[in-house]
Amino acid sequence: MAAATHWAAAATAMGVLERGGTAFDAAVAGAFVLHVTEPHLNGPGGDLVAIFATAGDPTPRVLDGQGPAPAGASVAHFRAKGLDRVPGAGALAAAIPGAVDAWFLLLRDHGTWEVGDVLAPAIGYARGGVPAVPRLASTVATVADLFREHWPTSAALWLPGDRVPAPGEVLRNPAWADTLVRLAEAAQGRDRAARIDAVRTVWAEGFVAEALAASVRTPHRHSSGTHHAGVLTVDDTAGHRAGVVDAAIGEFRGHRIAKSPAWGQGPALLAALAALDGDDDADLDPATEAGAHLVLETVKLAQADRDAWFGESGDPVELSALLAPDYVAARRALVGAEASPDLRPGRLGGRDPVLADLALAGADTGITADGTVGEPTVTLAGETKGDTCHLDVVDRAGNIVSATPSGGWLQSSPTVPELGFALGTRLQMTWLQEGLPSTLTPGRRPRTTLTPTLVLDGAGPVAALGTPGGDQQDQWQLLYLLRTLVGGYDPQQAIDAPALHTTSSPSSFWPRGRVPAGAVVEDRLGDDVVAGLERRGHRVTRSGPWSLGRLSAVGIDRSRGVLWGAANPRGMQGYAVGR
Repeated sequence: MAAATHWAAAATAMGVLERGGTAFDAAVAGAFVLHVTEPHLNGPGGDLVAIFATAGDPTPRVLDGQGPAPAGASVAHFRAKGLDRVPGAGALAAAIPGAVDAWFLLLRDHGTWEVGDVLAPAIGYARGGVPAVPRLASTVATVADLFREHWPTSAALWLPGDRVPAPGEVLRNPAWADTLVRLAEAAQGRDRAARIDAVRTVWAEGFVAEALAASVRTPHRHSSGTHHAGVLTVDDTAGHRAGVVDAAIGEFRGHRIAKSPAWGQGPALLAALAALDGDDDADLDPATEAGAHLVLETVKLAQADRDAWFGESGDPVELSALLAPDYVAARRALVGAEASPDLRPGRLGGRDPVLADLALAGADTGITADGTVGEPTVTLAGETKGDTCHLDVVDRAGNIVSATPSGGWLQSSPTVPELGFALGTRLQMTWLQEGLPSTLTPGRRPRTTLTPTLVLDGAGPVAALGTPGGDQQDQWQLLYLLRTLVGGYDPQQAIDAPALHTTSSPSSFWPRGRVPAGAVVEDRLGDDVVAGLERRGHRVTRSGPWSLGRLSAVGIDRSRGVLWGAANPRGMQGYAVGR
């Protein structure tokens, strides 16, 4: 079973499964197709977080494809450029690319196919072309003037004939096809592991690394409205390799929930679930006024702790402290009958919380919630809020993977013409204020929003799920978990149900704005529920009937002896397939 945010990736993954590949072979093949079909949502220059378990070992593991900050990316360097925030677009905001190396690591250790075989579908799509989905076309339209005036290499690739591509128009990327062919040809060695490691070396130290380092040396327009060169070097890429780490584990209603560690936002979902686990089932229906209010207020508290404690630049937060019963109870007690506009992190490990000074950073704290938070939004100056892709695969043996690749969007930074892709801008999730757990620090990961989920019962994994959406990713997954584990919804019903999220926390994306007490809801939530939320003080924005979330999921139903899959109908692009 395979499910993804684009039908071609899910179909590709299913094709691999039908030809005897494992879930890991299928995920890698599908992921490289996502680079081609959704280049406005992810790219080879971006990052990746995945959670997986093997048929032989149900212990959830995290595939860490989040690259750290380059050696030259320091607070002092950015401040010397006159910047008060890390820009949202431009190569100065690029972390070391981590996604491609992570996929090859997963393929080496848990797949069975050769590099050339898993890359073949992506090469075919890049060479032959794919129809542009509507969001891709609209994203290019938004940045067309930026490309023409400031990023000519991007204009050459994404504005064929100096015009914005129409939805459905077939777009080709021959440079990326050539890059993939060269990577496949580098797979030389006595055994399969050596051949894959040879490709990883070429990526990190060879022609790809050299082209990336050369490209950033040319100053170009950033979202700050000023021109800067990037700082990424071959030494940076050569010194980084993806890894596999232990998952953060929480419990809810008899299930274990596996997330990334606190260098991502994943433990915030565990904190929210821990708080809600103390409530009655009847109070946890997000389709009711009381349930929606409870979810919004609980998420605010979890995100406040995320903002105060998560990251790599300070003392790491202890998951045991975050989920300690006394601490959870104290957090639950803060949820009142009215919407809170405040940022209220808790005191952990005997330490007082410290939040970023939004005024010091120049962040706009009065942005309007328009229902597109987390979606690709780019101005002429290069501002981007970006978005993401998602892919889930489970095979008949029980191998399972949930992956959220992102970054390296076509609107992130200028295209490297000889490679056919752009660098990402994940460093925009760090701060230029000293003393924070997410302060920009060379060699440290930015606190990523990428946050896939694995759900397990006593026998092992039962579901893999995730969604694009930046700060909303875990909020929408929380709704799914409440509806499936408490409300009795089946996976597709849970994905289809009306969604909502808070915008009260500072955005992880440039320019880091927030809407105190803000809430965005789908109209299908109903007039009575919306009116009730407004009476409680929520600043509600209606986003349309089918607009929030792009969840997909796969899983194992042991009681019936079947696998299942579900995909999001919003945008008519997600796809689940299996047999």
